[in-house]
Amino acid sequence: MNPFRKAIDRRIADLTGRRHSPVDYTSPPGDPGLFGPESTVWRIHGDFSAMMCGGVGALLLQMLHPLALAGVWDHSTFRDDMLGRLRRTSQFIAITTYASRRQAEAAIARVRSIHQQVTGTAPDGRPYRADDPDLLTWVHVAEMSSFMASYLRYRAPDCSRAEQDRYYAESARIAVALGARQVPTSASEVADYLEQIRPQLECSERTREVARILFRSGPQDMAGRRAARLFMNAGIDLLPDWATHQLGFKRSNMQQALTRRGVQAIAPIIRSSVSGTARELAEQRVAGAG
Repeated sequence: MNPFRKAIDRRIADLTGRRHSPVDYTSPPGDPGLFGPESTVWRIHGDFSAMMCGGVGALLLQMLHPLALAGVWDHSTFRDDMLGRLRRTSQFIAITTYASRRQAEAAIARVRSIHQQVTGTAPDGRPYRADDPDLLTWVHVAEMSSFMASYLRYRAPDCSRAEQDRYYAESARIAVALGARQVPTSASEVADYLEQIRPQLECSERTREVARILFRSGPQDMAGRRAARLFMNAGIDLLPDWATHQLGFKRSNMQQALTRRGVQAIAPIIRSSVSGTARELAEQRVAGAG
């Protein structure tokens, strides 16, 4: 691998926490984990560029829910360590997708334990708790629908509706394991859910502050800043029109076109530069059976 691609690989490893992960994705031999290599979850979560863009969109969408925002505002270290928060989310997705069943279930148990401690009162006086089944459903749907939107745009525009439904049905198992209820399991159910929940969503000054911190975070070098800005803009571009309007983002047709062309240009370079991913290690584990 040439120095340029090695530099990209190191940057992504730092961003995702891959090099510092305590998880051994290569053992035990033959263990398919929660999903296995034939799953849509393995395929969709394996594309870093699409996941990065989708992750930005997911966070912005999640913060439109006042109770989800209150939990992050009161209990998260996002003000001082936004990248750390994104890295922890990335690691949880990697573990539950690609690690062994025992490791994935342990990660889910840890998150459930943390959620039990996250309680408080939102500015409007409503109590919240991170283990609220309905709130867990919102966080899950905002995340998975953003990942799917990004995958369709930047990796597989021809992904069939049946494959999309399969992805939502598979990924719903994680949400249910975390305590969510009535989780949508198809593309049409996700669309209906998002339409039904819209009256509960709002953009407050706190929401805008989370967005400002998100956009200020990232690498400090020129190349890193430009790449981060591109992914941030791509995340905005993935939002439903009503969410873009609610957040106050204004994007011209020219800006949208430049963003999409930029991601489409850089994505193949990233795919060919990244090595030693959780998916690659998990494939080795599954192939190591007997």
